Amino acid sequence: MEYRQLPHGNANEKFSVLGLGLGGIGQTPPDEIEAIIRKAIAHGINFFDMCTAGATYAPFGRAIAGQRDSVFLQMHFGAVYDENGEYGWCRDFDTIKKTFLWELETLGTDYTDFGFLHCVDSDEDFEELVRNGVWDYLQELKRAGTVRHLGFSSHTPSVANRILDTGLMDMMMFSINPAYDFEQGDEYGIGSVKERFDLFQRCQKEGIGISVMKPFFAGQLLDAGQSPFHVALTHTQCLQYAIDRPGVLTVVPGVMTMAHLDQLLNFPEAPDAEKDYSVIASFTAQTVAGICVYCNHCQPCPAGIDIGLVNKYYDLALAGDKIAANHYTKLSVNADNCLHCGHCESRCPFGVKQETRMDEIARHFQQPISL
Repeated sequence: MEYRQLPHGNANEKFSVLGLGLGGIGQTPPDEIEAIIRKAIAHGINFFDMCTAGATYAPFGRAIAGQRDSVFLQMHFGAVYDENGEYGWCRDFDTIKKTFLWELETLGTDYTDFGFLHCVDSDEDFEELVRNGVWDYLQELKRAGTVRHLGFSSHTPSVANRILDTGLMDMMMFSINPAYDFEQGDEYGIGSVKERFDLFQRCQKEGIGISVMKPFFAGQLLDAGQSPFHVALTHTQCLQYAIDRPGVLTVVPGVMTMAHLDQLLNFPEAPDAEKDYSVIASFTAQTVAGICVYCNHCQPCPAGIDIGLVNKYYDLALAGDKIAANHYTKLSVNADNCLHCGHCESRCPFGVKQETRMDEIARHFQQPISL
């Protein structure tokens, strides 16, 4: 399992790139929920999104008993549960506060790693959370240590940017998949290609971690009959695509059964060939032509350049990320080592002129060009 460091966190806050979303698990028998969580932890998964059903909390609490400090929880201020444990969406301060205290008690913990403003998809959503006191309450909880980090979930780039402008966020939950990113999704796939990619790059630049929801587009990307591209992708391709976006720390696909978990647990050991998602170029050609999406389908580079990573650091540097230059200079092989052999361009499904890019990147980072 790969782990990624929370940029605004301490040395121990490293998250498994494969996390779990629990939105659909509430109807699963409690003993199976507990067994699923225990098995996930045993296989290296340490990040869990707690927007779920009320029935999930007690078995989840039993599963993490004695190992609370080794798992990380995202809890949503605005996700509430009725007397039957059914999920609901709420903006009432008293209900939200009561729900959070109940969640802590039922889980058997006295803190959450992330306190999230839940589902902030419009400016009005954010303004209401400020007006009704939820935003102030979250900040009070953070000062008290009951909430370790502040974050939010959203589907809307413009609103996400507004919340990031507060300067107080450490984490963002966002929907990322090829359908949404290339304008082939539903009403939750908000924003143009550029708006979405700019948001991801901003998060990378400012040290805001991203946890990814909807990596499979509600399963539609896995079914050729339902996919907007009319071609089925695999779980592994969708997960790797999301993990490769700038700023992403973890992806939290949903599970309902042990079989679902077992399917996801194939991902860490999957060979690179199974993680290759470059087929998306064949159905997004006009949208992404000439744009490097860091898929590394061009590998292996005869000169040993990690072409996807070099491009990512360059794009981040152009966006103003000063740390990107530091990361670039620490690479063992830089853009100036390009042999101009044409291998990468012959393999690139997106038509990127990588030889020209390598020259540009070398000049940008003040590296001499080797021909």
